[in-house]
Amino acid sequence: MTFSEDWKQWRARVDLDEYESRWDRLEAEGDAVHGEADLISSLGPRSVLDAGCGMGRVGIELHRRGIDVAGVDLDLDLLERARRRSPAIPWHHADLASLRLGRTFDVVALAGNVIPFVAPTHRHSAIQACADHLGPDGILVSGFSLRVGWPGFDMYNSWCTDAGLSADRVWSSWAKDPFVEGSDYVVTTHRAPPELIPVTEHP
Repeated sequence: MTFSEDWKQWRARVDLDEYESRWDRLEAEGDAVHGEADLISSLGPRSVLDAGCGMGRVGIELHRRGIDVAGVDLDLDLLERARRRSPAIPWHHADLASLRLGRTFDVVALAGNVIPFVAPTHRHSAIQACADHLGPDGILVSGFSLRVGWPGFDMYNSWCTDAGLSADRVWSSWAKDPFVEGSDYVVTTHRAPPELIPVTEHP
């Protein structure tokens, strides 16, 4: 298991039925609950991997918008809820640190503190595995809280650099608010290299 202690504490105190119904209730009341999907959609992807998908809230909304979506999570309880809510989407039970789906995506999304909830010793491997699932010029987008004891932006950026990704954009929210000193949340995009075009030799 590669869950962090913070994840285990979150799961121990959260009632999953209430957590799931809360999002449904907020949406029914007219609240904007799809900020993650709005930003991801703005990147123009044809395909998205919802990595650390949980109950599938983000992936299901992207699928509703006509995007080819797959989801992956290590928590079977959450994954079963995603499968129940949208059986048409392929939901994979797998560990991000050793993920091998055999395909690539335009975007890999890590929405909702996914990396801080991975055990510290496996975070670097999880970023590498996500990068391995990006197609040429694909985008890794991630959002997480900046809390004491959790990865900071510089550390996360170094893992992305090690995985061969280039820093692209950084905001302080999924609504693309500017990132400034003291921001307590970060949303970043990192890009995979473009596909190499063979050089044509002329006689």
